[in-house]
Amino acid sequence: MTLKNWRNGFARACATISLLLCPLAAQPAKAPAVALIDPADAVQWQKWTGELGWKVIVPEGNPGSNIDQRVLALAAAVNAAIKNGSVDPAHVYLAGRGDAAAAVFYTIARVPDLWAAGAALGGSPKPALDTNRIFAANFTNVPVIWLSGDDAKPLVDKLTAARLNLEWKSVAGGANAAGVIQWLAQHKREDFPLAIDCETNSPTFASCYWIQLTKFDPLERNDVLESTRIAGGNGAALDLGGFAFRLDDPGPGVLVTELPEKYSGPLKVNDRLAALDGKPLANVAQYLEWLEKVAEERPVTITVQRGKDRVRVETRVTLPRRDSGVSARVEAQYLPSDKEIQIVSRTITEMRITVPPAWVPATLLWNGLALENLKEPGCWMLSLQKELLHAEKCK
Repeated sequence: MTLKNWRNGFARACATISLLLCPLAAQPAKAPAVALIDPADAVQWQKWTGELGWKVIVPEGNPGSNIDQRVLALAAAVNAAIKNGSVDPAHVYLAGRGDAAAAVFYTIARVPDLWAAGAALGGSPKPALDTNRIFAANFTNVPVIWLSGDDAKPLVDKLTAARLNLEWKSVAGGANAAGVIQWLAQHKREDFPLAIDCETNSPTFASCYWIQLTKFDPLERNDVLESTRIAGGNGAALDLGGFAFRLDDPGPGVLVTELPEKYSGPLKVNDRLAALDGKPLANVAQYLEWLEKVAEERPVTITVQRGKDRVRVETRVTLPRRDSGVSARVEAQYLPSDKEIQIVSRTITEMRITVPPAWVPATLLWNGLALENLKEPGCWMLSLQKELLHAEKCK
């Protein structure tokens, strides 16, 4: 009899007698989960994963349209599910379809340490790249699978050249949701990875597995650690309230395929953007090329083909506010053979580190400064003060 068969037989026996005699069987198993930045997608993902026993987690309440607030709300919902014991923290997967695909890349870049893996079905990471907040380091322990058309290959090449941990599948090659779910299930998140690497430009998003960054100083430079920020485009967009379009549509113009819920702008689904400032628009490629050349915000006139009618729309082309180029990065590892914790950082002067019992006693090195005989596990507060390393137990 195999161990698996023994466990199954034990569970069936426990189901037929008092739970008092089989207390372990009374404890519900922790389930894998798929976390969605877009609550509207929950029904579809439940259909895909329900038979597997997976949970579906969405942000609680109404976090609004601000992407950072939505990311924080989703992270809070995941942590709550982990805390109440219903979800296995080793198997929480981040996913998004269509327009929400970009949010998968953005969320991992902001909160890298909650996910075993991520999946983007369709859409494009370009809107996330255009925020100037995507750091390849944050994908080191979080692989992402992206399903898209073959027209996305240039962007795929850009992401892989930047060393983003990406696996791309072409829908033309038969890639589908069932394969994505199978791919996700193969990945597991570790509480204490032996090697971690994170970069951030915001103190709000400063968690990196067993390290929490708590103080930053732009003058604390370290040329050993370069930035892993992936440059996006200029982020230019037409101020039309947001609309979706297919990258592979042959034209003419740009076909509006979807509009946000409660949309109040001038467009309708199946409209075509036919001209910009009176100049005919051939296809999506020409539209994107035009946006990339925008250097400043200005008024623009759009000609919209709506059935047999042509509608003139006065709007503006807008540019997003760019974040500062300053960022903080921490790269750390534990070497079991040497019983040594090594930390290298940039623009960081204080951090909280959690050391598991299996790692002590150990020597800790931060930017070349040593802390000998670290004997106690748990939380430690580390700080750099006048080129000296100070350490004390967290209060």
